[in-house]
Amino acid sequence: MPARATHPIRSLLKQMPIYAGFKQLGHYPDYWWWKLRGEPRRIPHVIKQRTVIEYARAFGLTTLVETGTYYGEMIAAVTRRFRRIYSIELDPRFARLAQNRFRKHSHVEVISGDSQAAVPMLLERLGQPCLWWLDAGYYGWSGGFGNPNRLGSELDAILADQIPDHVILMDDADGVNGQAGSPTLEELTASIQSAYPTRLIEVAHNILRITPR
Repeated sequence: MPARATHPIRSLLKQMPIYAGFKQLGHYPDYWWWKLRGEPRRIPHVIKQRTVIEYARAFGLTTLVETGTYYGEMIAAVTRRFRRIYSIELDPRFARLAQNRFRKHSHVEVISGDSQAAVPMLLERLGQPCLWWLDAGYYGWSGGFGNPNRLGSELDAILADQIPDHVILMDDADGVNGQAGSPTLEELTASIQSAYPTRLIEVAHNILRITPR
């Protein structure tokens, strides 16, 4: 990951175990600031949480699989909404923080490792339709870091699974922008629609949504 300039106090706070909870407190102020600005393209985390819950309810899904745990904000927001939660984190430090934070929640499993390997492994274990919360920004398609082929590989694995009723929500859809050899969002959706014509694909609030028709 490229180095980022940051305020020294904030940098120090990020190293502390309490930072995850502190970050969580900022979600609702961020939401109202977003509303006041006329709902710009960058959506607050509260909207992401609501979208995950909405689709889980609509499709009767009780298992959530997330890629890119970060500080565990999504897990904390929906931990009581799912019977099982699996979250995959590439960065060992963030994975350890989340594993410690949710150690008392027996239905939450934080997996430390590359999601490109972890997703096929989970598909073999799950045996039921799940809600998949994928983060395009986590894959480097926005010009950041990581393997730009990882997301395509995971989408193929989920969509080709023998269980046809998985629901996929992909955050930061505008990160799929054709840079570094990756497809554009239009190319990605067209490819999925061609290969999986029984799927409905739409983008709203910068979230790509792939559902059974």
